[in-house]
Amino acid sequence: MTLDSLTARVGQTLGTSPWRTVSQATIDAFADATDDHQWIHVDTERASREGTTTIAHGLLTLSLLPTMRAEIGAIPTEGVARAINYGYDSIRYLAPVPAGSRIRATSELLSADTRGRGLLLLRTRDTVELEGSPKPALVAESLVLIYPE
Repeated sequence: MTLDSLTARVGQTLGTSPWRTVSQATIDAFADATDDHQWIHVDTERASREGTTTIAHGLLTLSLLPTMRAEIGAIPTEGVARAINYGYDSIRYLAPVPAGSRIRATSELLSADTRGRGLLLLRTRDTVELEGSPKPALVAESLVLIYPE
């Protein structure tokens, strides 16, 4: 996808990423990186005693979005010097992501607005689906700033 073709896709779904498993090892590594070792994320024995399973950090699920968008090809690479995560206008965590479950993202292009110096600001609605769940795990409006070559 090129920058020119992207603006014609406003209002369209850009694609859906492949399924990915959110393993306990991934959750543990995220806990170590962020120093967030709350038991619901890392203590599988306690979670089992409580009649549940460990769950991914909400921020872990959110942090997987850029990779899933790249897998979709939602951010063009041709004619792009760099693409910068510019933030989020909204983030909603709608369902927990149990360890061992699978997620995937669908990205819809909401807008592609030109800025000064030829920059392009992309706004997407990204929905992280949780396999087997009637509710998505996460819905976010993401902003990506594109610097053309």
